[in-house]
Amino acid sequence: MAMDRSSSNDFGRPLRRMLLAVLILILLGVFLLWRIDSPRVERFRAQITDRIVPNLDWAMAPVTGTVNLLRDFQSYQRLADQNQELRSELRQMQAWKEAALQLEQENARLLDLNNVRLDPRLTYITGVVLADSGSPFRQSVLLNVGARDGLVDGWAAMDGIGLVGRISGVAQNTARVILLTDASSRIPATIQPSGQRAIVAGDNSSAPPVDFLENPDLVRPGDRVISSGDGGVFPAGLLIGQVAADPGGRLRVRLAADYERLEFLRVLRHNGSETVSDSAQVIGPDGPIAQTQAPPAAPDQ
Repeated sequence: MAMDRSSSNDFGRPLRRMLLAVLILILLGVFLLWRIDSPRVERFRAQITDRIVPNLDWAMAPVTGTVNLLRDFQSYQRLADQNQELRSELRQMQAWKEAALQLEQENARLLDLNNVRLDPRLTYITGVVLADSGSPFRQSVLLNVGARDGLVDGWAAMDGIGLVGRISGVAQNTARVILLTDASSRIPATIQPSGQRAIVAGDNSSAPPVDFLENPDLVRPGDRVISSGDGGVFPAGLLIGQVAADPGGRLRVRLAADYERLEFLRVLRHNGSETVSDSAQVIGPDGPIAQTQAPPAAPDQ
């Protein structure tokens, strides 16, 4: 057995050497064939390429498929990144949309305030509604203007359309506005075109009733209700609303002001108004503002 192995090794080594030499010669011949610049050799090379390369498509198919798969994966990765960026931009656009809508609504409120036609003799102060303390028993709002801005109890407050209420309680930096719907509110009014005088009395409902009409038969639903100026507290001609009838037949006022969206209020300076002496308690940690009392009169000499 040992002799057989040694004999096979003696025949195998020369055979491998011979095959290696033949392979080197073939490669050298192919190299030389591809390096020769001759028209005949060029045609020969072209014929060999036409015969061999088309037959190798089956061998190149896996390589081509792998390359295409890698390209598709890179394309999908780019699409996923772009989709993520678009989602982020969409969230930002939604936030900007909400901000734009809020600014649009705020701008509309301010434009409404600018479009209100008032007596040119009246001046005003515009304040922002800080809080709404509406309740079943008291309906009022808080403004960010107060005594530092010259506000006085009893002045009228309007939104962009109609009368909202009156100042009832002034602190240094804030003021309370009692709404027309509050049960303590009583506004002298005139109903047009009949010219009937009445009182718009709040009852904590969205449509306060009309009381003390001189002749109810002359009043019809849809008639315009404005402030009469009686008593000298409110200026005359401020729009309050329109007359409407409830299911029970009682006349009420459909208020012109939008009480659902009180954001800005215009406080009218009515310098000719009478001073309200029995003002309500002023909001604030320091309690009501002490009213200035006149010094006692000097005794007669």
